[in-house]
Amino acid sequence: MTHSHILVGASERAADPVVRRIGPADLADALKKGYADFSAMPSHAVFLCVVYPVIGILLAGLTLGYALVPLVFPLSAGFALVGPLAAIGLYELSRRREAGVEVSATDAFEVVRSPSIGAIVALGLLLMAIFLIWVATAHAIYVAYFGYAAPASIGQFAHDLFATPAGWKLIMVGNGVGFLFAVAALTIGVVSFPLLLDREVGAAVAVLTSFRAVAANPLTMALWGVIVAGLLAIGSLPLFLGLPVVLPVLGHATWHLYRKVVEADSSPPADFRPRSTRRRSAADFPVSLFS
Repeated sequence: MTHSHILVGASERAADPVVRRIGPADLADALKKGYADFSAMPSHAVFLCVVYPVIGILLAGLTLGYALVPLVFPLSAGFALVGPLAAIGLYELSRRREAGVEVSATDAFEVVRSPSIGAIVALGLLLMAIFLIWVATAHAIYVAYFGYAAPASIGQFAHDLFATPAGWKLIMVGNGVGFLFAVAALTIGVVSFPLLLDREVGAAVAVLTSFRAVAANPLTMALWGVIVAGLLAIGSLPLFLGLPVVLPVLGHATWHLYRKVVEADSSPPADFRPRSTRRRSAADFPVSLFS
């Protein structure tokens, strides 16, 4: 029964979410609303996302050994595959702000109380598996062109990559395969995590709805993928320092994109737990300084 609940939610007979058709103007509006959420809750967003660039820097640092230098780009690029899961707390903040209730940084952790937490964890594990498979595939592609020998230096690796036929083949094949992984992750996660946070539909329905959203809006979703990739690339330079801004905006915008793509449920909105006492915590820093 538990496994069934994770897959199909509280009711196996619930109507499937209705998917709308959207256009580029809707993407622009979602980004605008995402930035508005970030502007209204900047310290919350930084608190949630500053760990993301820190982890990215640590990953890059761990791979600076010459044997792992070829994996620096696959790790940094593939890390975005788990972005929909990493932004789950941001969806919760946007959901609460949209409902007009008081929002604090600690509300992001209310996700763990969600009735759909089992399905959220299951989908998160799926994205993590995709990420690990991508890293293994990228390594196999490198080995196919350059063998198992580690590059003698970073300079040597750069020369082999950009100044040899094998390097150009590696770039083309690697980016082509990476594109397929990115499409898979986008198709699975574009609306599934916000949907699970909003309704108790189960992982199978959430993924199917995400597939339907992409199928109904292929060009618009492709454009959204390009926007996400472009903003992440900009935010990653230099040293991932722009990600504390880019990630919150994209996370909040994804919630509003979900609202545009999936028709709202006719049932009453979620009942947010009231606060009997407003207690400050370390998670509210630095916003408490400006209260």
